[in-house]
Amino acid sequence: MPKPRKKKAALPKVSAKQQPTKAGQTGKPVPAPKSKPTIPFHAEDRILLIGEGDFSFAKSIVEHHGCYQVTATCYDSQQALYEKYEPQAKLHTKYLEEAGQTVLYGINATALNRTKQLLAVGPQWDVVIFNFPHVGGKSKDVNRQVRFNQELLVGFFKAVVHLLAEHGTIVVTLFEGEPYDLWNIRDLARHSGLEVQRSFKFAAEVYPDYSHARTLGNIDGGGGWKGESRQARSFVFQRKDGGGEKGSDAGRGGKNGKKRKRGGGEDSSDDDG
Repeated sequence: MPKPRKKKAALPKVSAKQQPTKAGQTGKPVPAPKSKPTIPFHAEDRILLIGEGDFSFAKSIVEHHGCYQVTATCYDSQQALYEKYEPQAKLHTKYLEEAGQTVLYGINATALNRTKQLLAVGPQWDVVIFNFPHVGGKSKDVNRQVRFNQELLVGFFKAVVHLLAEHGTIVVTLFEGEPYDLWNIRDLARHSGLEVQRSFKFAAEVYPDYSHARTLGNIDGGGGWKGESRQARSFVFQRKDGGGEKGSDAGRGGKNGKKRKRGGGEDSSDDDG
């Protein structure tokens, strides 16, 4: 007599919530991939750097970002620069000059429109960058320091517009928090005939070998505070009429005069204007 067949045990039903997930799916929301940090220039742009410290930023954008039309300036004389930032400033400026870039000393940010070396080339700059402007230790009083630095920025804004190519932009980078927030840079720019195009977090890490240079010079021993690790923000400005001085069709706009849009990272803000 044949043996009765054993019934297979019924498998437990799998609910929709228990369904196996595909590779990489855990049921938890997947965070959006981080976008690249914002870099406010292209390699082919004609770039003017104002108020360089030890010229490490200038060296970085030439060496690592392929920029080849750079004019880097500082407020100090050559001798004062080398004394304040020994030995790196001499090495950086030598690198820039050997790479065919222009280095200018003793350039006042508030008198750019009266600087012969810059006026000689005409209104040609696609991007003018002023990283971490500061008048130095003129006063220990916060209110006076704020006022001095506001005067510096207003003077810079009014002078630099005469050097911009059509559709040229101005980039100013400041530390976040007080006293820098008290400078009210957006209002200063608006009152100087500019409008805020956008702002974004300054990512020092995308500029290899860059280090923040203190206005007073190197710190003895090389230790202490490092500005490149502090949160900072860059503000991009343009003329309210949509560009800089007329007549530079080969600038940012190209042949058809349209602005080239630079990529904005996740920390970019376009609603500051």
